[in-house]
Amino acid sequence: MNFGSISYLNLLPFQVYMKRRFPSTQYQQMLRWRRAVPSTINREFQKGRVHAAFISSIESRHYHCTDLGIVADGPVFSVFILPGAAADDRESATSNRLAKVLGIEGRVLIGDKALRHYLGGGEGIDLSEAWKEQTGLPFVFARLCYRREGKAIRNIAREFGAREWKIPHYLLHKAAREKGIAPGELRRYLSHIGYRMGWREKKALRLFLKKAKRIQH
Repeated sequence: MNFGSISYLNLLPFQVYMKRRFPSTQYQQMLRWRRAVPSTINREFQKGRVHAAFISSIESRHYHCTDLGIVADGPVFSVFILPGAAADDRESATSNRLAKVLGIEGRVLIGDKALRHYLGGGEGIDLSEAWKEQTGLPFVFARLCYRREGKAIRNIAREFGAREWKIPHYLLHKAAREKGIAPGELRRYLSHIGYRMGWREKKALRLFLKKAKRIQH
């Protein structure tokens, strides 16, 4: 099975869980990872080259999905609108549409580069925070969806969502070093990310998809 994984720090806990869940040899045989930015993962999933993945929530309505997602209830610190001329982030799908739904103009910036921008003192409007202010709800950026092996993927989603997963010290430092972010800042960032989708998250997703449908690309 080809498993697509967004190559951002917000999925680090899930990536750690998957490595723990499958022994290394079985892991390599069963799950061939494809790590890329959200827009690329979306295309690979749509074309069937990836069989399961966290895909952008704006695309998830077309597929079978689990109750596992990438969620923020308030500021997320890695999805911003920057001052200046309106421009999409080519790595994004959901966040580009979210900016339009919120009616906020500027340059969209997402992912690890947006987090580094924030930590470096850069200006911008946190789109997840703006959504919470307008709706009182969390925001769902992505969902774990599948094209095959549905039972296995649903089991993975339930198991991961059942408890909190700690990131080993050495892996946290390794990821922080690779991304150019202090380990303490990475830990604080991840404390604002959630993965379980309850009734509030599902209500928020339905509202976003309804609003997004009215917005032209």
